[in-house]
Formats: sequence, C-alpha cells, structure tokens
Amino acid sequence: MKLVAIVGTNSDRSTNRKLLKFMQKHFSDKADIEVLEIKQLPAFNEPEDKLAPAEVQAFSEKILAADGMIISTPEYDHTIPAPLASALEWIAYTSRALINKPTMIVGASLGLLGTSRAQAHLRQILDAPELKARVMPGTEFFLGHSEQVLDDECHLNNPEKVAELEEHFSEFQNFVELTKALVKPEDTNRKKSFIWEEWLKA
Repeated sequence: MKLVAIVGTNSDRSTNRKLLKFMQKHFSDKADIEVLEIKQLPAFNEPEDKLAPAEVQAFSEKILAADGMIISTPEYDHTIPAPLASALEWIAYTSRALINKPTMIVGASLGLLGTSRAQAHLRQILDAPELKARVMPGTEFFLGHSEQVLDDECHLNNPEKVAELEEHFSEFQNFVELTKALVKPEDTNRKKSFIWEEWLKA
C-alpha cells in the first residue's frame, strides 16, 4: 500500500513531523509511507490560468499516485495552520487531487488536549466540493504532551498511544481497500469537474 503523509505545518520543530516519521518507520512492513512537506509550497494566490506552480504540481502528483493520505495537523488558534489551508486551497483550485482519496487525520500538540478543534475543522474543510476527500470516520488520534513522548529519533515512547495508533492504522488500511472497491472512477471524474458558477445557475 502506497501512502503519503502530509506534515500540516511549516515549523521546523514540529512534533507532527516526528509523529509521521514514527508512523513511516513503525508501519514500514504494512505500507510505503512518503512524508510530504508543505513548507516549500508558495502561499496560495489564485492564478488566472488555473495552472499550479511547479512545486504544487509535484505535490499534487504524489497525492494522486498514492492509495491514501495521512494528514498530521497541529492546532493554532482553534484551527489548522495557515500554510496547510493554503496547500489545500492550491489543490482545490487546480488538481483536485484529494477527491475520493482515503484520508486519515492525526495530530500532535505540546499541551494536554491534542488537536481536537483543528481536526474537526480539517474534516469540514476536506468535505468542501473541490476537495471531497474520503476521511476515515469514527476515529480520532490526539497526541498530547508530544514533546515529552516523541524523542529526537522520532520514537513514540508511550505504549498506550502506540497501541491506539496501531489500531487506527489497521482500520485505515481496511478503509483504503473498501474505498477502492466502492468508489467508481466516473464518480471521481464527475466531482473533479464541479464548477461553482454552474452549480449556482442550477
């Protein structure tokens, strides 16, 4: 199974990056996980020709080629970071690579509460007509006090949280396979052709 894992921040010291690198190593016998950065992407600026910059195009192609996607988001002011929102706007406006893409959301934070508000908001965003990712329902993985439990070698030193993550990842593997079986290419193509102006006229 080929997966991409998006670091939902441009911070160099983010524990969300460490969490995804832990998942990349820990689940290497179950899936090939490529960690993708958003910090090299330009801030969203609507292009007149609707063509994505080269960095965005390369980013989108990796998503399109993957069987599924993982997003690890921190929480800033009760929502997702602006660079993650910008990356999603690029995809919505150009490739629409997330449409029907099986998606798992996780999050790490330095405090106790994890990233519950940001994850809830991200689910709403990913349901937008131009994104329409297939977000795995019924599971939430919050890693609080992440600086204490993720070391510099990206080991997650909390057995209970490791077991919880293993359970969620196993469910996600099944979710990816079920989505493959249920979603028809014509449905994906129809959703990719969605245009707000035409919808408003209907």
